[in-house]
Amino acid sequence: MTDKDEIFSKPLNKVDDFKFDRNVAAVFPDMIKRSVPGYENVIIMSGLFAERFAQTGTNLYDLGCSLGATTLAMRERITADDCRIIAVDKSVDMIKRCRELIGEAGSSAVQLELREADIRDIEYSNNSMTVLNYTLQFLPPEDRRPLLQKIYDSMLPGAVLVLSEKVTFEEKQNSDLFIDIYHAWKAHNGYSEMEIRQKRNALENVLIPDTIPQHLQRLEAVGFKRCELWFQCFNFMSMVAFK
Repeated sequence: MTDKDEIFSKPLNKVDDFKFDRNVAAVFPDMIKRSVPGYENVIIMSGLFAERFAQTGTNLYDLGCSLGATTLAMRERITADDCRIIAVDKSVDMIKRCRELIGEAGSSAVQLELREADIRDIEYSNNSMTVLNYTLQFLPPEDRRPLLQKIYDSMLPGAVLVLSEKVTFEEKQNSDLFIDIYHAWKAHNGYSEMEIRQKRNALENVLIPDTIPQHLQRLEAVGFKRCELWFQCFNFMSMVAFK
């Protein structure tokens, strides 16, 4: 039974910056289901991309793996032999809970390695697929291109990157509209106006979104020749880039 997300359900004198701590880890499945439109479809499709693009004897990366939903979706669908999924998150609480959930999911022919680490610091190699599901947005903007360059440089021909993000829009009118509808959707999912406001304040200095053109330009700048937006729901999107 998943705990209900009530982290911001009481008034706070001071709203601290959002952290992926044990409180968030305990309610994360409920939080993200009610906070990210299309999340479950993105997870399912990440698995289907892995089925299509995993190459025999290669590594696949799930960066910012949180509780391992993407990792498990990939592991379930991979048919290529001798593959290894490397799932990385720097939150000790998220990785601890992820290990428990991965263990509960049982064994698989696909090798799996969980790492508690900063995705900017690890080495990438023999890479046929990398997934960044709602992760890049939490890095400082100046660190995003260097990370993507490291990932691209580690990729084999035919490899893919799946990148899912919250985005903003160049036209303020569009941004304001989509944010309003997004907040209405969260209210529909049971969040109060206070919860929505306090979480927004907690994320203000932590989650800094880019526009879709900024993402595409950055991906092209590091070397990806073909990038496609395959999913969008208002201010949330997912794209795939091919090497």
